Order: sequence, then structure tokens, then C-alpha cells
Amino acid sequence: MKFETLGLNAPILQAIANAGYTDPTPVQAQAVPEALAGRDLLVSAQTGTGKTAAFMLPSLQLLTEPHPVAGRGPRVLVLTPTRELAMQVTKAAETYGRNLRRIKTVSIVGGMPYPVQNRLLKSGVDILVATPGRLLDQMQSGRVDLSRLQVLILDEADRMLDMGFKDDLDAIVAKVPANRQTLLFSATLDPNIVRLAKSMLNNPVRIEVSSQQSKHENIEQRLHFADDMAHKNRLLDHLLRDVELNQAIVFTSTKRAADDLAQDLHEQGHASAALHGDMKQGARNRTLQLLRQGRLRVLVATDVAARGIDVQGISHVINYDLPRQAEDYVHRIGRTGRAGKNGIAISFANVREHFQVKIIERFTSQPIPVATIPGLEPKARVFERNDRNDRKPGGKPRAHSGKPGGYAGKPGGFAGKAGPFAAKGGPSFAAKAGPFAAKPSHHAAQAPAGKDGWAKAGAGSFAGKRDSNSKSRFAKA
Repeated sequence: MKFETLGLNAPILQAIANAGYTDPTPVQAQAVPEALAGRDLLVSAQTGTGKTAAFMLPSLQLLTEPHPVAGRGPRVLVLTPTRELAMQVTKAAETYGRNLRRIKTVSIVGGMPYPVQNRLLKSGVDILVATPGRLLDQMQSGRVDLSRLQVLILDEADRMLDMGFKDDLDAIVAKVPANRQTLLFSATLDPNIVRLAKSMLNNPVRIEVSSQQSKHENIEQRLHFADDMAHKNRLLDHLLRDVELNQAIVFTSTKRAADDLAQDLHEQGHASAALHGDMKQGARNRTLQLLRQGRLRVLVATDVAARGIDVQGISHVINYDLPRQAEDYVHRIGRTGRAGKNGIAISFANVREHFQVKIIERFTSQPIPVATIPGLEPKARVFERNDRNDRKPGGKPRAHSGKPGGYAGKPGGFAGKAGPFAAKGGPSFAAKAGPFAAKPSHHAAQAPAGKDGWAKAGAGSFAGKRDSNSKSRFAKA
């Protein structure tokens, strides 16, 4: 099937060809004709399937016809959960609509100055891309008129519900015309999404291209067990020095961890930067621009900030910290293997996280192969899947007490011996209340601080920030 068979007009087809696309993806082939026919859509499609074009192409086609009512309010509204995804959608609208006259696309998201947004809205808009919270603020201020709206699009609706936007969505939908067309896209059609669809969609066409649990056949997945933070950092350093790695996204569980790890990697000579929700929009835009230009090789990011990142140069995704939710694992590894390319997804875990790994495997219905790197093998005993000999007659797992650096089988059981990433005079990792409550920092860097406030480190070591509160810098932010 070719795009010419979908019913799109010549200027849009030319823009698609200029962007380098010839054949529609499955979600585009199914969704575009139904959307052009004016039907409401309930679509299950994961990231990387071409869903943005699936709703943007028919929306642009609609704008080729004049609206019966004059005004400055938007005719198409796209709601997204994050700023980065909003930027991606805005770029798609501009790319596919470049041959259409007088089509104005405006993005209003949190972190962007209100005066700038106010000026953009005042001059009129055809396609409005927004995050729910900021849009509701502008609506309450009387700066957004939705009376002319013809198409409402909810992109990654599952994530918007996860982030607590349900009330905002209800308030926005209550202000849009009842005769609008609604297109809802979600990675999964769980009961919450189905209930949302029933309240917002009118007899929708249901399209399920690929489920959240579908296998990423073009992404090679690996699991590396790490004894402690020093071991994890050595694994990361080894992987990032692989000449086969083009660009990588390294995921951490907290914003503070992203900042600290990005700084550590930068000091080790890697072209790295952090991306998280506490950064100002200008800084986030510059970081993403560097990534797209290939001037940034390693992006250290949190889950929310990385939503919507679409950079084809990402060859590797590394889960430095495992995700808290199994579905986030699917979204994370979906940042690589884009546009039909192959990708590699690597996850780090300690032996206490093997249950979390199993939850991810059950969710994806796919085992994650365990891999080792010669010279960096874990010392701690790794629980084998279906290891029945590892259980006592009563069914409880046997305790594993190992040498220093191994698994001691009790809280705080990770007691690593001094290694190349440890500061002088101290162990590389020593936990108190739990396996990740290290003191005074994850890398135990206690060398004298330089003028910039960062502890000095020798070659080949990870040095972290000095922590005045003597708490782990990887504690929850």
C-alpha cells in the first residue's frame, strides 16, 4: 500500500515524499481512511509505530477546506502528556503541512513563558498542541476559544491518566463542541481507557495495531546483574565505550540521579547531558536539539521527560535504574529501534530486583536474556529462573551469604569491597537501611572538592557531588 491510496491531497503527499516516506505503517493505513471519513477512533498503538502521522495527516487534510465560521480559535486540538511529545507533534504538523497555505500551529506547554504564549494565541491558530494543565490555565484566562474546534486528539491518553490529568481532560472536553470528531490514541486499551473513551467518543472505530505487550523483535534485550553501584558504573562505562554505540539514552529513577550521573559521565569524557522535568523549557529544547544534531552521545533522562523523544540515531537504551512500572519498560526501550531500524536495550539490576525483572517479563510475555561481560561478571549469586534446587523443603529461598561485595541475604546485605570507583579509605558501596541507601553518596566520593564543588576523581573513576546531608544522591527526589 502507498500513501497515494489513502485519499490525501497532493500538497500533503508531496510533503510526505519530501520527508522520505513512501509506504504507510499499519496504524497509518488503518487510521487515516477512517479519520478522513469523519469517524471517531479508539486506537491502540505503541510508540514508534507512526501514530503521530496517523492523526496529523487527516487533520491537515481537514484544514484544506475553509471553516464555515470565522474566528481565531483552533480547529484541531492535540493534547499530550509531556512537553517533549508536544514538540514532536508540532514538528510533525509543520513537516507534513509545509505545502499548505496559512496553516498555523501553536504549542502551549508548561515551562514556556505566558507572555510568549499569549502573543501566539492572540494572532490566531489552526492547530493547537498543548499539555492539559497549561491549556486549562489559558482557557480559564479567556485566551483560548474552542467553539470552532472540529477535531480533538488525545495522544498517549494512558500516560495522561497515569499522570493525574483525568479531571483536566474532563474540564477541557466539557468546553468543546459536541459534534466534534475525537481521535484517542493509547499504548494499551485497559479498563480506564475504555471508560474514558465511552465518555468522550461517539461510536468509535476500534483499531488495535500492536498491544503494549507486543515483542520488540527489532530490539535486542539484555540484562546485566550488578553487585553494587561501583560495579554498575563499570558496566556502564564499558558499554558507553563500545564503538558500535551511536547514541544512547540512559534512564534513571530520579531527577537528581539524572543530573549526577550526567555530570559523572561528562567528567569521564562522554558527551552527555541530563533531561528531566525540573529543567526550564529552553534548556530542555537545547538538549534535545544537541541530541538530534548528533552532538550529544549520551542522554541521561527520567521516564516522563523522555516521553515523545523520536531520534533515529538512538542505537542503545540503558536502564541504569529499573522502571517502577512494567509498562514504562516498554516505553523506554521504544526510544531505540525507531523507523524500522534495529536497537539494543540493556537493563541493570541487582539480585534483589530479580522479582521486578520477572514482573517486566510477565508483562511483555518475553524473557530478558541475562548477559555478562568478561572481567565484569557479578560476584553475587544470581537467582536462576525455575531454580527449584535453590529452595528449602519449606519453599523459602536459601540465604546467600557471600564474600565482601556479594549478597549477604539481609537488609543492607550489599557490602562491596574497595574498588577502582571507591574513594580513598572507604568501601565502594556500603548500605545501611536498604540496598541503595549508600553513604555519603552512591559513589562514595570523598576526595577534596574542587573550586566548582565537585569532588576530584582520578582517571577511570566516577566522582559524585559532595552531599552535605550525607544522604545517597540517588535517593528519591
